[in-house]
Amino acid sequence: MIFYALPNGNTIEQTFGKKLDDSDDWHYNIQHIGAQTRFLRRVLNNQTLVVVYLEAKQKSWPLWKLNTPNYLQETKSIVDNITAMFYPWNPQVVLNGHSGGGRFIFSYLEAVEEIPDTLKRIAFLDSDYGYEDTIHGPSLVRWLKSGKDKFLCTLAYNDSVVIYNDKPLVSPTGGTWYRSKMMREYLGGSFHFREEIKDTLVWYTSPGRRIEIILKTNPDEKIYHTLQVELNGFIHSILHGTKHEQKEYTYFGKRAYSGFIADTMIIPIRRLNIPQREADTESGSSFMERIASLSMGEREEEIYKALSAGNMPDYLRNTVTMLGEFADSAGIVHKVQYEVMPDYLSVGNDSDFCRIPMNPHTAQRLATLYGASLLTSKLSDHIFRMAPLKLTPFPYEPVGNANELPAKFVDHNTQIEKQKTEAGGKNGQLIAGIKKDIILSVRMAKQADKVVIYGWHKTDGNPIQAVYSGHVDWYVDYSHGIRLVNNQVLIDGKHFLLTDVLRDPLLYRIFSDEDAPMEQTVYFNKIP
Repeated sequence: MIFYALPNGNTIEQTFGKKLDDSDDWHYNIQHIGAQTRFLRRVLNNQTLVVVYLEAKQKSWPLWKLNTPNYLQETKSIVDNITAMFYPWNPQVVLNGHSGGGRFIFSYLEAVEEIPDTLKRIAFLDSDYGYEDTIHGPSLVRWLKSGKDKFLCTLAYNDSVVIYNDKPLVSPTGGTWYRSKMMREYLGGSFHFREEIKDTLVWYTSPGRRIEIILKTNPDEKIYHTLQVELNGFIHSILHGTKHEQKEYTYFGKRAYSGFIADTMIIPIRRLNIPQREADTESGSSFMERIASLSMGEREEEIYKALSAGNMPDYLRNTVTMLGEFADSAGIVHKVQYEVMPDYLSVGNDSDFCRIPMNPHTAQRLATLYGASLLTSKLSDHIFRMAPLKLTPFPYEPVGNANELPAKFVDHNTQIEKQKTEAGGKNGQLIAGIKKDIILSVRMAKQADKVVIYGWHKTDGNPIQAVYSGHVDWYVDYSHGIRLVNNQVLIDGKHFLLTDVLRDPLLYRIFSDEDAPMEQTVYFNKIP
C-alpha cells in the first residue's frame, strides 16, 4: 500500500498521467505514476499493489503544513485512517513522494513516537528538502535496524549549481543534493555504505541494498527534478533491494513503462474524507444521553467532535451515485453524476445510532472536513424523486422548546426507524421524507445570521417546508437534518466542485433552481 504524496502544483490526474493530446497540460507527461504502477503490478504479480494519491488542497504539502496548526495529528490520521480501510488484508505500508510531497513523509515521521513495523519502505524522490539529522536521523536508524524488511530509497540531483531566472534554484543548504548528503553522512554512522559511480550517478548502497541513496551529478547545471521520477524513479523506489532491481528497467534510463501509458484516463469521484470509526467508540444512545443536559454551544461542539472523529454508522460512508440530465442557464442539457449520503448525519454505529440535528456552522465544519457540501433545494427534490424508500413525514406539535431538545431528537429518530422497519427498509438505502434539509441558497449572502431550510417532502412529492430563512442560525429542532453530497461532481464526464459550479453564471442552474448564481456557497464557521 503505497502512499504517494504529490509534488507541488500537481493534481492527482496529472500525477497519474496519460498520453498527451494537443490540448493537454504538460503535467500529464512528467510522472506517469499510473503507468509505472502497471509496470510494477506485472513484475510483482504475487502481490496486490494499491497506490494512494495524496493531494493537498493548496497543491503543496509545505503550504498545507503552514495552514494546518495540527498538521502532525492530521498527517498521522490520514495514513492511519486509510490503512484501516484495508486492515483485513494486513497491508504493508510504503511512504513515497516527489518534490513537496517529502514534507508529508517528514510530517508523518515527526507525528509518530516510533516508526511502526507495518511501514516497510520510505522513498524520497527528490523530495527530502526537510531532512534534519536531529529530528529524523535517530528514528530512521532505529526503524532500519528493526528488521531486514525495511528499505529506504533517496534520489536527488545536484540542484546547488542550477541558476534559474538569474538566481540560484536553492539555497546553499536547502536543496536535496545537500540534504541527501547530510542523510548519507548521518546514516553512515550506523551503516556501511559502498560508493559506486555509474556514468553521472553516484550510488551509495548498504549491504543487502536496503538503503540506497543515488545522487546525480550535474556538470551541465540543468534541472533534473521531475526526470528522476519520469525515468523509472517510482519503479526503482519500490524494487530496490529486491531480486527485480534493475531488471527490465534502468533507473535514469529510457521509460520502461511506455507501453502501459493509457490513451485516456477516467478518475472516479473521490471518496468522502470520513475517518474510520473506532470499535470502542460510544454508541448513539450513550452519546444522546451524554449531551442531553449540555448548553446549545456545548452540544454543537460535542456533535462536531464525535462526527469529525468518525463516530457515525458505517453505512453512511457508502454514498449513493445519482445520475441526471439538467440544463444550465442557457438551456443546454448536461449529463450529471454526484454522490450523496443515503441518509442524514447520525452519531453511533450501524445498530445503535441517532440522526442528529445541528446548526449550519457545525454542519459546514463537517462538510469541509469530509470534502462534502450541503444540498440545494433542487438536489433535495431530485434525491426525493430518486429515493426508493419514501416515508411519510412525522411532525410534532410545538410544546415550549421541547422540539429543540435532544430528547425529541431521539423520539423522532425512534419513529423514523419504526416507519423504516414497517416499510421493509434497510440501512444504506436512499431514504427521503424524514427531515427538512439545511441547504445552500442565494439568501445566505444577504442573511448571514440565518439558516436556510427546505424540504420534508410528502409522499406526493410536495415539500412541507418551502425555502425558508426566518430562523436565526443557531436555531435547531428535531425536524432539521444534514444530508451531505460529495463536493466533487461530474458534468459531462469532467470533474467540478459543486461549490464552484453554484457560483458560475452559466452552470449554476444545473444544481440550483434559484434565479441567480450564489455569491456564498458555505456557511461561514461560527465555532461556539
